[in-house]
Amino acid sequence: MTRAEFLRLMLAAGSLAALPPRARAQATGAFDFTFTRLMYESGDWDVDQRMPSNLIDALIQYTTLRVDPKERVIPLADPRMLTAPFCYLAGHKLVEFNPDEKRNFERYVRNGGFVLVDDCNHDIDGLFAKSFEAQMTAIFGADALAKLPKNHALYSSFFRFDGPPATGFELNGWGDDLVHDYLKGIEIDGRLGVLYSNKDYGCEWDYDWRNKRWLAEDNTKFAVNIAVYALTA
Repeated sequence: MTRAEFLRLMLAAGSLAALPPRARAQATGAFDFTFTRLMYESGDWDVDQRMPSNLIDALIQYTTLRVDPKERVIPLADPRMLTAPFCYLAGHKLVEFNPDEKRNFERYVRNGGFVLVDDCNHDIDGLFAKSFEAQMTAIFGADALAKLPKNHALYSSFFRFDGPPATGFELNGWGDDLVHDYLKGIEIDGRLGVLYSNKDYGCEWDYDWRNKRWLAEDNTKFAVNIAVYALTA
């Protein structure tokens, strides 16, 4: 039995809830990839508003994925987020999940979901970083959030990188004046469920996608790696 046949069988049997989020999306949707932004009660979740269309354009340009052209915004507390193959959470301020948000975040990650979390302060000592990392410790344990090695599959899932690309904010000395040579993540059963960045990729990619022609190198190529990894790992 092929994977597609298995998904159709599970759908027909009414067993969709037992599938991981990525598999549920493939079984039910017309798209392979939908950009889902998570809304949370604390902090400022509605940031880098042009970034999703830029990432979507990159996936359409470089891959054969069936890409939803529209960003979807869902509250983290809403059970609908549990069916998304890819989620994005970002901000500058406090991250303090309410009980429903905490329950959904943990359930989603433990059952096969993927969340890209980006610190818009690009600062390891900032409020977003400290409060988000505290939330991850409370949910997954003190050692769960760990640095990713530079040979992680994420860096070769589509294009090849020697590690996480630096952002202009880091190179210009904004934030903590550091160029972070690592990303962090939380793995569940050997699979990356949370990818966490202090590099502010969201703002780095927050420009009109039509302006890419002015760049010497398309800086959203790494976004393609992240999305492809999320769908295939």
